[in-house]
Order: sequence, then structure tokens, then C-alpha cells
Amino acid sequence: MPRIVAIDYGTKRTGLAVTDPMKIIATPLETVHSSKLIEFLKTYDLSEGIESFVVGMPKTLKNIESENARHVHIMIKHLKKAFPEKEVFLVDERFTSSIALDAMLAGGMSKKNRRDKSNVDKISATIILQSFLEMKK
Repeated sequence: MPRIVAIDYGTKRTGLAVTDPMKIIATPLETVHSSKLIEFLKTYDLSEGIESFVVGMPKTLKNIESENARHVHIMIKHLKKAFPEKEVFLVDERFTSSIALDAMLAGGMSKKNRRDKSNVDKISATIILQSFLEMKK
């Protein structure tokens, strides 16, 4: 069964999360270099199948898109070009990094692993995806 993939896009690194086949639970997938994102997703789609994408949209506290949003919009154009048949949903990603850090701390992750920004990116993508799944209920 195809899965839903969440993308926490950054200009250097991109955190990815994925649903289980039943689309109930979000789990961290990988952190990839942003320049290799589309290539990674194509390979993943061939092996596991992707139903749709959920992309975190960076916003300010005033609920307007932040400066980083323009990079996300460019990535979405590339994503839609590479996967024209797949739907792309946008989710507000405010506070996901701080929530991810709190979750890492609460989960007992070591200080060394908490400093690894790729872990924060994957967990942020997982939070984005889980919030999307909860909104769909």
C-alpha cells in the first residue's frame, strides 16, 4: 500500500517522515541533503509507493509565510514536476523544531543525538505528518 510522505524542507537538509501502510502512524524516515531530495523520493516511490506528500510550510507568529517559504515553494514546484500524479498538502510547521527537541528530551535521547540536526529534521517531519493525519480524522 502506498504511503504518505512528509517533508520538512531546509536549504541544506530535509527531514522526511512516512506513514505506516495503513496510514495511521507517522514515523521518521530519513534526513537527506536537499539537493538529493527528488532523487531519494523517486527511489523510495519505486520501492514502497507514495500516495501523496505533506509539506511543512514555514510561517511567522503572525500566521504569514516566513522568508524560508519561498524556498519551500520552489521545492514544491520541483516535487509536482517529478510527481505530477501525486497530491501535495501544506501544513503549518510553526514550533515543530522546538516540539521535536522536547520530544527528544522526553524520550531520553542522548545529548549527542539531540545535537544532531538531522534527528531534529526527521522528528519535525514526523510531527508535521502526525498533525496532518490527526486533521484528516
